[in-house]
Amino acid sequence: MAKTSLRVKAARPPKFKVRGYNRCPLCGRSRAFYRRFRMCRLCLRKLALKGALPGVVKASW
Repeated sequence: MAKTSLRVKAARPPKFKVRGYNRCPLCGRSRAFYRRFRMCRLCLRKLALKGALPGVVKASW
């Protein structure tokens, strides 16, 4: 779980555009962020296994 201050800092507009970065809105994690789903890999996996993300299924071959 990320510090609240870091989550607030990431949410506001940066002083310079290149300083902006992504954080998961659910847990605040900055690494392993999927832009397509706007969340980190851990939250993505948790919601996909619950079936909360339409069209996302676990791979099996």
